[in-house]
Amino acid sequence: MSPAPLVVLVAAEPSGDVLGGRLMAALSRRLGGRVRFAGIGGERMAAAGMESRVPLSELSLFGVFEVLPQALRILRLVRETADAIVAAGPAVVVTIDSSGFNFRLARQLRRRGYRGPLVHYVAPQLWAWWRPAKAESLRRWYDRVLALFPFEPDFFAGHGIQCRFVGHPAVEEGFGRSADPAFRARHGIPEAAPLLTVLPGSRGSEIKRLLPVFGEAVGRLAADVPGLRVVLPTVPTVADRVEAAVGGWPVPVAVLRDPAEKPAAFADSQAALAASGTVTLELALAGTPFVVAYRLNALTAWLVRRKATVRFATIVNLLMDRAVVPERLQEACNADALAEAVRPLLTDAAARDAQRRDLAAAVGRLGLDGRPPSERAADEVLALIAARRD
Repeated sequence: MSPAPLVVLVAAEPSGDVLGGRLMAALSRRLGGRVRFAGIGGERMAAAGMESRVPLSELSLFGVFEVLPQALRILRLVRETADAIVAAGPAVVVTIDSSGFNFRLARQLRRRGYRGPLVHYVAPQLWAWWRPAKAESLRRWYDRVLALFPFEPDFFAGHGIQCRFVGHPAVEEGFGRSADPAFRARHGIPEAAPLLTVLPGSRGSEIKRLLPVFGEAVGRLAADVPGLRVVLPTVPTVADRVEAAVGGWPVPVAVLRDPAEKPAAFADSQAALAASGTVTLELALAGTPFVVAYRLNALTAWLVRRKATVRFATIVNLLMDRAVVPERLQEACNADALAEAVRPLLTDAAARDAQRRDLAAAVGRLGLDGRPPSERAADEVLALIAARRD
């Protein structure tokens, strides 16, 4: 009997850990458990059977000028990880999102002699922010790119990159299911209380930059929305920090450490205030009206604005080609502007219904066919393993 194939997966932030965990579970099902895993990940990948080489919290950085102070340490980790992977001789390597870390890793793997299949899961949004160097990295180092959105393969094919659409992982997380009747009781939230979900991001830099202004916005909303309550889903890498920070907020806040609680929170909330990112599609799938906010380091923001090729930052708005969801970015990400945008979603049923209709229309454009994205991603990975063996 041939040995179980070794699959190396590398995720450098919590959203990638979720993707990796689901992909690992799908591969295990397809191979009847005859598969080994190694690499870098977080709790979800650990639960699926992998011991991470380093804690995920050491890699969750975002933005050019946030990463620079850690550059030497990260580059050393890239080299050490590449050496370990080459020595292990895996059947396939899957890097997940986080192109700043993973594209460097891919280059080092090829330079150190790794000739096996190399997959990048989550096509970078080059259609929104064109970066020729990233396109060249995909062309040169990778055998396959797995895309979350149906329009991406055609875009990448135009640049000579092998790309397959597998679908967005948010559809597997239970968003859009009916409300959990016990959710409010579990968290001490009165049945009649207006409920706001607050989502300040999963990286330490996001928490530092967004959580204070989100708290100020909640304070302004509390003055106009009697009985307001807040739920704040978070991730293990920043949960303690979040819980300490919200202790002084002017309304009761339920911090949710269990990711399984997030769909129930969305289903029970009248509205959400969210950092730009994957969570915005989760909210759309749940049909929860929301406002998007984000702040970057000023120099990083300047670079982004120079390179941006689209009008919007939120996938729902991009899919609909109009401002379905209010975006409050950089200078507009302040307490007054956020409160003003969120207030009607908490107090006006007609405003909520109008956004829900648009969210449903946007979700309808995702090209979903009912098959779990993780299973489709597993098909692509296994096909590459099989082709290399042949």
